[in-house]
This record gives sequence, structure tokens and C-alpha cells, in this order.
Amino acid sequence: MSFELPPLPFAYEALEPHISAETFRFHHDKHHAKYVHNLNDLLAKRKGETPTLEQLVCGPEGAVRRNAEQAWNHEFFFNGLSAKGGGDPPQPLADALSECFGDVKAFRDEFTKAALGHFGSGWAWLVQNQSGELEVMATHDEVNPMRRQCLPLLTCDVWEHAYYIDYRNDRGAYLDAFWKVVNWDALAQRLACGDSSDRRA
Repeated sequence: MSFELPPLPFAYEALEPHISAETFRFHHDKHHAKYVHNLNDLLAKRKGETPTLEQLVCGPEGAVRRNAEQAWNHEFFFNGLSAKGGGDPPQPLADALSECFGDVKAFRDEFTKAALGHFGSGWAWLVQNQSGELEVMATHDEVNPMRRQCLPLLTCDVWEHAYYIDYRNDRGAYLDAFWKVVNWDALAQRLACGDSSDRRA
């Protein structure tokens, strides 16, 4: 068994002018594809049944886990974007965010601060922690919050390959664009389902 590169959930140009088709051709077709390819090469050297991607993400430290995390993270990120995204989150998601952060603006500010303040490559996340509370966190490199027993709900890729073509080193401009295409409906569905295995939510 091997993993396949999932297609983008939208056309390459669908999120323009906020994120370009060129960015997605590199980000998805080169970077995401490379993680999937590397993972399959590593798994080909193993014998026995291949675990799920989620099992690999939470598995032992090593190259297999690192590539599995990046494969998972990228698919999750792309499915958290939409040409019909942005604006205000729907109810009851807005209420859930307000309950935990004060209001939706306070959530966005905290998430943006985590993304902008993250040193080096990594990810900004909204998660549901073990106590059932919503929490913003940033992780380095490939690290996925499931390793900390948290349920991922939303992520923003802050590796430079996610934004350098469009915004060069201006991560702030990239975050402004991210909020214009964020898929609130996907976030709401993930929160309602409470199931990290549904990567396509």
C-alpha cells in the first residue's frame, strides 16, 4: 500500500489574487508531492501492513513520521482554504470562538500573532485541547498537534514556500491574504465532528 497525493480541493487559480496559481503549483505539486513521495519510498522498505497516515503522524520519531506529518499538514491546510472563504465565521462557530477568546477578532489577532511571531519554519494552529477548550499554538517544522493529544481545527502554513512567490518575505501580507480565503465552514465541520481522522473536512 502507498499513499497518493490528494488533488487540490479547488482550481489552481481559484484563490487569486490572494494566493496565486503559481504558488499552488509549487506548494502542492512540488512540496506536498515530495513529502508523499518520500513517505512512500520509506514505507516501501518496510514489511507488513501500512498504518494510516494518522497512525504514522503519532508514531515513533524518525523520517517516516516527519514526512507523514508534512503530508497530513499540507492536505489539512489546503482543505482549510476556499474561494468562498473569508469574511465572518458562521454561527455557532462564532459563538465558540467568542466563548474561548472573547470575540472573533480576538481569536484572529491571537492566531495571527502566533503565525507572525513564529521563528523559522512551521505552522500556526487552532486546536481543541484535551480539556475540550479551543487553543492557538505554533509548532516548529513538521510537528502536528495530534502528537500533543490535540484535535487540529485550522492551520496556516508559515514555511516560506507557502508565500514567498507572492509576498517574498512579507509574512504579514500573507496572513492578511489567508484570512480572505479561510474556509470557516471546514473549521465549523471539524469542530462539530471532533474527529481528527477526517482530513478532508
